[in-house]
Amino acid sequence: FLCFVAESFGQNYPEEADGTLDCISMALTCTFNRWGTLLAVGCNDGRIVIWDFLTRGIAKIISAHIHPVCSLCWSRDGHKLVSASTDNIVSQWDVLSGDCDQRFRFPSPILKVQYHPRDQNKVLVCPMKSAPVMLTLSDSKHVVLPVDDDSDLNVVASFDRRGEYIYTGNAKGKILVLKTDSQDLVASFRVTTGTSNTTAIKSIEFARKGRNFLINLHDSTVVMAPTTYTEAGGCEPGPGQLNNSDDNYNGTPWKKCCFSGDGEYIVAGSARQHALYIWEKSIGNLVKILHGTRGELLLDVAWHPVRPIIASISSGVVSIWAQNQVENWSAFAPDFKELDENVEYEERESEFDIEDEDKSEPEQTGADAAEDEEVDVTSVDPIAAFCSSDEELEDSKALLYLPIAPEVEDPEENPYGPPPDAVQTSLMDEGANSEKKRQSSADGSQPPKKKPKTTNIELQGVPNDEVHPLLGVKGDGKSKKKQAGRPKGSKGKEKDSPFKPKLYKGDRGLPLEGSAKGKVQAELSQPLTGKDTLGALA
Repeated sequence: FLCFVAESFGQNYPEEADGTLDCISMALTCTFNRWGTLLAVGCNDGRIVIWDFLTRGIAKIISAHIHPVCSLCWSRDGHKLVSASTDNIVSQWDVLSGDCDQRFRFPSPILKVQYHPRDQNKVLVCPMKSAPVMLTLSDSKHVVLPVDDDSDLNVVASFDRRGEYIYTGNAKGKILVLKTDSQDLVASFRVTTGTSNTTAIKSIEFARKGRNFLINLHDSTVVMAPTTYTEAGGCEPGPGQLNNSDDNYNGTPWKKCCFSGDGEYIVAGSARQHALYIWEKSIGNLVKILHGTRGELLLDVAWHPVRPIIASISSGVVSIWAQNQVENWSAFAPDFKELDENVEYEERESEFDIEDEDKSEPEQTGADAAEDEEVDVTSVDPIAAFCSSDEELEDSKALLYLPIAPEVEDPEENPYGPPPDAVQTSLMDEGANSEKKRQSSADGSQPPKKKPKTTNIELQGVPNDEVHPLLGVKGDGKSKKKQAGRPKGSKGKEKDSPFKPKLYKGDRGLPLEGSAKGKVQAELSQPLTGKDTLGALA
């Protein structure tokens, strides 16, 4: 169980299902932006679907990759997205325009990508069978992080809450704490779960608030470790302060675990079924189990940054879990009472008169002071939930929402439209502009769209024939190579694989035909050939 010394105020976790988000394509991973206003969903056809979470509508669709998207992360200001696909490609996207800024090609599949919490020029990448890599986007350089043993094959990593340190965990249960700027080793400790045998670390997740982080182990255990910062700026995690949370119910391994937005609750998703277990951090009790459709497998879990809402993915659909909203009218009128049946109301004297004759005259001094006082109606106070503990103001350049053009069914019947003369003038201007565009395109003077820069990341001693776990097929190496890509013929189990990617045209989900497929493949600066790919395009 979890043991903590803290105090919780109120019930702040989801209790029931609150609908689903259908991305048309099969969803594989999801992540909220820093304010919870937008939800990015990576799909198996390579597209990134961005949802406006307040209206529950699709705000933008980015045709990002050709292969399935396996990891996503928002930048701090919300203007950029970094994504990884199962063909070992890491890309950065401009959210407003949907354009790709740059690409990085790795020799092995990518398990996780993460922006630096305070510097969006740095990206942490966790490749398979390799030490974690930190990318610098401005100069396309990379740094391989040091590991405890060169024989470490599976190493996970994560920035801490403010990006000052990087925590790495290996298959032997050992965690290293590295300084982000210099990659110097600050501290190290081994995770123990009450037994002499060490267990591999699957993931490390930090809370948005507080100094706690979660360690997901392979032996069905979730470990919470506090970090203590010394006056010298060092980080000293105490191995004796680790608190274990063993699953005594089904011995279920955890697919994903994370903190709530306020850091008071912990959610862990089962790897065997669509079930979410929620613990209260202050007392360590299991407070809720959310069950999805029986027989479905959980793929990803994300807790809303500021609200008691959880998004989970199973069977390609995003499920939303929220609290049961009960109307409480007394919050608006303290003396409001709900009645089972109508009651005749007795009017008080002068209650509904325009001027109350019996009302006493207010004191002139107080009334005059209220009239002379200026009320500030222009300035907006910052929302505490959107600010970090070391910040007082919100980011004025943050991207909270995406503009969406309204769909007008019959624009000719719009009574609030411009006058006919203005419409005719605008049409003439548009015609002249379109004619200029045709002439410039005919002359070939129109500049072509800039292709994103692709950088090959070379890692020593890393095998280049690995298959991503989303596409993993048991068997020998030859069968893996055949079934991981997109061959022309579908044989055996691959025919029914739900993660088989498809090429789509634009944002409408239309399959590409013939030459269009070659055009999409040509957009990559270097073709995916040889051992650097998972397969060939159909």
